[in-house]
Order: sequence, then C-alpha cells, then structure tokens
Amino acid sequence: MTIKPTDPTSSSTGNHPTLSFPALTFAKLSPSPFLLAHLQPASATQPSIRPNGRPPSQFRLPTVHTGSLSHASGSAVVRTGDTAVVCGVRAEILLASDVPNYRVAKTTTAGPVSGSTGEDTQHHHQQQKRDEKTELADLGLLVPNLELATGCSPLYLPGAPPSTLAQSLSQRILTLLHTGDVVGVDELRIWHHPPPTFRGPAFTMANTDNNNDVDENQELDQQQQQQQQDVPTPSIKAFWTLYIDILFISLDGNPFDAAWAAVLAALGDTKLPRAWWDADRQMVVCDDAVAEASKLRMGRWPIAATFAVLEPKQEGGGNNDKQGIAGTSGKNKAWILADPDAFEEGLCEERVTVVVDVRKEEDEREKMKMVKIEKSGGGVIGVKEMRELVGLAEGRWREWRKVLAG
Repeated sequence: MTIKPTDPTSSSTGNHPTLSFPALTFAKLSPSPFLLAHLQPASATQPSIRPNGRPPSQFRLPTVHTGSLSHASGSAVVRTGDTAVVCGVRAEILLASDVPNYRVAKTTTAGPVSGSTGEDTQHHHQQQKRDEKTELADLGLLVPNLELATGCSPLYLPGAPPSTLAQSLSQRILTLLHTGDVVGVDELRIWHHPPPTFRGPAFTMANTDNNNDVDENQELDQQQQQQQQDVPTPSIKAFWTLYIDILFISLDGNPFDAAWAAVLAALGDTKLPRAWWDADRQMVVCDDAVAEASKLRMGRWPIAATFAVLEPKQEGGGNNDKQGIAGTSGKNKAWILADPDAFEEGLCEERVTVVVDVRKEEDEREKMKMVKIEKSGGGVIGVKEMRELVGLAEGRWREWRKVLAG
C-alpha cells in the first residue's frame, strides 16, 4: 500500500486526505518547531504554554524527603518534576597529625588585640573568615561525588565510566560549597581541651614575733592570690570530613539545581556524634548514643535557579532578531525558559544559572545577596534580562527555603 502525496496545485477545497502526526511524533521529527508552536500560539488570546504545561517563567514543583538512608549521617531525596536525586552524607575523621605541615591560623585561637577599635575588630573577623575558607578548601573536608551512570536516562546507562557532565557538576557543587558559606570549618573541628593544672600557694616562714600582728583574713587573701591556675591552650586534634554522594534516580533536565538542593537538604539533616580526644590512648573517641549527636549547623542556604534560552532559527541557518525577548514584542523573539526539562535543554544553547541567598540584617530586614552567576553559550541575555532573572531566582529561593525548612 502506497500513499500518494497531495498535489500542491489542486484546490484546497477538494476532498483530499490530509496527513497529520501525533504530538510525540511531531516532537521527534521537528523538535524546535514543535516547541515554538506551543510558545507562539496561533491566537493572541491563548497564553504561551510549554509542552510540559508550564509558562516560560514557571519552575517545577519541588519535593524533599530527608532521613531516607538509615546508615548515613544525613540524607535526602529531592524531586523536581521527573528529575529525582538521592544524596547521602558520610562523616569520617581526619587526624590533624595526618595532614602534612598542618598549622593553625593565628586568627583561629587569637582574638582581637585589647584596646583595638571597632574597625580593627571587624578586620580581624574578616581575616578569620578568609582563613577558615582557605582551611576548609585546603584540607578537602567537603568531598562531593556525583553519579549519573545509574540508568537515570538512556544517555547514562549503569556501569558506564564517569561522564563529562558528572565531573563538571561535581566541580560546580564543590566550588559553591566553598563560596556559599554553607558549612563553616569550625563545625568540623574536633578540639582537645586539656584539664587545668593548679599550683599550690607559696607559703613563707614569718617571724614568730610578728605572727600575732598579722591579721588572719589578710593571710587568707594572700594565699588565694598566690594560688594560680594554669589553663592549657586548646588544640585541634582532628576534623570531620563529609563525603557527599549524589545519585540520580531519574534525569529530566536541569540536573544542577536538583543536585544542589539535595546537597543542602542532606547537610541540613546531618548529625555528627559527640567526639573527643582521649589523651591516654592518643585517639579520637566517639559516643555511640544517638541522643548525644549534634546536628550540623548550616551557615547559609544559597539556592540555584537555572534558565535556558531558545533562539528560533532562520531558513538560512542564522539566528533571528535577538532584540525580542520573552515578554516583549517581536515576532521572532527568543524565549527564556525557567527550569528547562531534557527536551528543552536539547534545543537551547545558552544557559544561565543564578545563585542567590536572602539574609536578615541587624534590623531584621531581609536582603538578597548575589552569590554566583554562571553563563554559557549565546548572547541573548543582557543586563535588563539578567535583572529579571535575578528577581525570578529570589522567588525560587523562597519557594525552596519553605520546602527545605519544612
């Protein structure tokens, strides 16, 4: 059986059979026109809706479940749409004696000089913060490892070697852990506080003739002043090293946002056992009691929001006019898609990831801080569009913060 093509010169009103494709077939044969057909409907009254049912600026609904892994120090399962990630945190001890040429920074134990001004104190705190960041990175106390070869996607089959995407995601997560002030190095230190030693009072032999002239209360005060207490300086004996394992169960686009949210949720669920240095055995001892474990205190909660840019192609292969951006006028405008799925990522060359954090100031007012911006490919997004993306990222932060805090 053969199907004859329709004669283009025949009348459109004739009873000729029409050839139509299902939506999935249309998406596979012509993915870019299929996506544009949803973003640019024929009727002006119809809104622009992506094939997944979301407007261009809408993110997928996040869900978080913590404490899923019973043998991990902290764990979380995060899902955004059809992208699902499992993250587990495993805490191990690193002895300070095993670190070559380890030296404690001066700002770790020494406080501001007495008599210093407020500006000097602020400078000391800033220097201490820089030293802690350097120590956290130099010792490698946060070790993320991301695995895509779990069958999460047809592109990443089980048993395959680490892909370029997996390695780049691990490096991006590691960089953001250090620059985002998520975990402070002081939370990972294991201190040794030696017991204080006492020196007895120094008694002097007084003349027996003058014993009756010395007041008894003055003698007791003199003995108390002579009695001194030597307090040894505390020392750092070990560190907690957090191994952060990230496994993708399902991958449907935007892996970084989901992986980073899983890392934050797992770190927020992490509990470290009570540990101390045993001077007799020269080793770190941990308490088995779960009730004695302390929850890892998080510093900041920066949230990532990723956007992709869809640029329609001209018949000659070039790009259309770039001055039309989603939300503005223009027939051949580029579209900025928030939280792209796998189908949309395959059609977009330009991507932007905005990482923001909202903090409370001393006057209890909230202030948004830009932590990081990553951009690759294309040149559609300018200053004006970047401001709009930052506003969307701030709204995404509030959405994620409610889910992570709950």
